[in-house]
Amino acid sequence: MRAMCCHAPGQALRLESWAVPSPMIGQVLIRVQVCGVCRTDLHVIDGELPGALSPLVPGHEIVGRIAAVGDGVTGFKLGERVGVPWLGHTCGVCRPCRMGHENLCEAARFHGYTLQGGYAEYVVVDAQYCFRLPERYSDLDAAPLLCAGLIGYRALRFAQEANRLGIYGFGAAAHLVTQLACYQGREVFAFTRPGDVAAQAFALATGACWAGDSTMAPPEKLDAALLFAPIGSLVPEALTHLVAGGVVVCAGIHMSDIPAFPYRLLWGERQIRSVANLTRDDGLDFLRLAEQVPLQVHVTPYPLEKANHALADLRSGRLQGAAVLTMTMD
Repeated sequence: MRAMCCHAPGQALRLESWAVPSPMIGQVLIRVQVCGVCRTDLHVIDGELPGALSPLVPGHEIVGRIAAVGDGVTGFKLGERVGVPWLGHTCGVCRPCRMGHENLCEAARFHGYTLQGGYAEYVVVDAQYCFRLPERYSDLDAAPLLCAGLIGYRALRFAQEANRLGIYGFGAAAHLVTQLACYQGREVFAFTRPGDVAAQAFALATGACWAGDSTMAPPEKLDAALLFAPIGSLVPEALTHLVAGGVVVCAGIHMSDIPAFPYRLLWGERQIRSVANLTRDDGLDFLRLAEQVPLQVHVTPYPLEKANHALADLRSGRLQGAAVLTMTMD
């Protein structure tokens, strides 16, 4: 099979030929149709997340068809379409797992990081971490749902009943969570890189009622802010725009350091909290919701061998919406 591989942090991915893996007990082999490109992939490839496999096939927004089934797997049939997210293994016995917080499992493993991922024509995964996907979404449109959608959904849940919602960093996750928030009757205020008028226009077209630079104050105080941009200085910036009792939700797996800020910004029972990974229940709940809400997924496709171009476009902010790799030849 063809696979795009990472051999060392900071190096470009290399197109290589790997043997097609075989599923073991409890696993399925998936013939990958498409795989989304996520900002977390950049953090892994850049070495900002320690402990990655080497060599590594990145990618954790995988859509494909079941090509083979290992012993002990029930409930899936050959040819069935499934989606595979970031979370790929939990132990089931540690304290977080026993308390229903498998996203915090002490032995968790993740596709495209500590497990091989989907920048390849085949991938083997644990059948327990496969989701059936709503038929209303094509393969290309379904891929971003598996991380951008899921993490956005979990972040939105932590905003609780917030009506006026600020979103910092208007990329793949933001354009999906904005649609969910608008569907729920919330107002969305979008914050982008300074001067990025294209992203601001995209945010307004997606449903935001206001869009401006991340250095600007919104026209109204916010009940909650969701941070998808991995910039720690945005935390105190967002706190300045919150009502008392509001919450800043940091939705990325990696962020630059949060600078010191005066206590008065936090006072008034404001909160800062993070989103860590996801649970399988998150996946099931979100995909049921995505079946009901006609999400318009903005996708830019790239052939597999152009993965480095997709990553560069994501890094530079040139993308609107999500990048998705296809297994077709260029």
